[in-house]
Amino acid sequence: MIMQSIWFFLWGLLWALFFMTSGFDLGIGILYPFLGKTDTDKKMMINSLGPLWDGNEVWLITAGGVTFAAFPLVYATMFSTLYVPLMLILFTLIIRGVSFEFRGLSEKKAWTFIWDSCIFVGSLAPALLFGVAFANIFSGIPFDANGVFQGNLFTLLTPYGILGGIVFVLLFAMHGSLWLCIRTENDLQARSIKAVSVLWPVIVAGVAGFVAYSKFATNLFENYSKYPALYLIIVLAVAGLVVARILAAKKMYFRAWGASCVAIVFTTFFGIAGLFPNLFPSSIDKNLSLTAFNSSSSPLTLRIMLIVVLIFIPMVLAYQGWAYKLFSHKIKEEDLHHEEAY
Repeated sequence: MIMQSIWFFLWGLLWALFFMTSGFDLGIGILYPFLGKTDTDKKMMINSLGPLWDGNEVWLITAGGVTFAAFPLVYATMFSTLYVPLMLILFTLIIRGVSFEFRGLSEKKAWTFIWDSCIFVGSLAPALLFGVAFANIFSGIPFDANGVFQGNLFTLLTPYGILGGIVFVLLFAMHGSLWLCIRTENDLQARSIKAVSVLWPVIVAGVAGFVAYSKFATNLFENYSKYPALYLIIVLAVAGLVVARILAAKKMYFRAWGASCVAIVFTTFFGIAGLFPNLFPSSIDKNLSLTAFNSSSSPLTLRIMLIVVLIFIPMVLAYQGWAYKLFSHKIKEEDLHHEEAY
């Protein structure tokens, strides 16, 4: 049971790392049509995330791979019940990546309009759908004893699921605007600073509403009642948001972005901690729910995987930390003419 519990925590951690790292590049795409007033602004926004966005996707692949290897039954049921939203996420992420490469191949307005639209949709849709999917996992998915989904895409669009999607979009948008504060200057930076100040109170209200709604729409608070120390997770998520706003007001943008990372990680763990030991609960019958204990691989498989993960995850984290620090300098207009610029 210890190995299953460890892997449950790692499963949640990998998803949290994906939302933390990819959240800012999705957020920049969401803000793209609102902050990018000129073609130069838009190129600045794309190049601010250019060296980093594809590396961020590593965590999505890792989280998916861990679900497959550590909890194969959850993987099979998840991709069966959430097939449509997961495929939509995959296709929109592919379109977004293609847009970064293709946009700069022509200066024609029709050409740039098409790829600008793809960047926006390819950023907004995954953020929204991830929020909807995880909110539905928190509240339970309607699947039967054979793992067959009893519904369709619209079944997932409950008020709680939609609120989860909106909270993800808002969190990622502020995360992205903080990154733009770090990497841009002049008018684009001024608009990014204003975006932080406008988004922050809306995010606080959204997160508070989501936590309060979870009390009625989910069973997450059962674990919080059993183990009151878990409330520290909510406190840290709120503290991350508050500190991010304070540091942004002091123009300490890199540290503010770090505080935003903390807020995203602990907001994710608010749901993960409440779920345990459930990984994929059924809303039809709780006895059909897939848990860390009835859906895991063999103990030997989990032990071998743990050795691999303990070696390589710190290496990837160290590399990404170095890359983020390396590319935290301001982008200049002359950088847009570099051979490797988008």
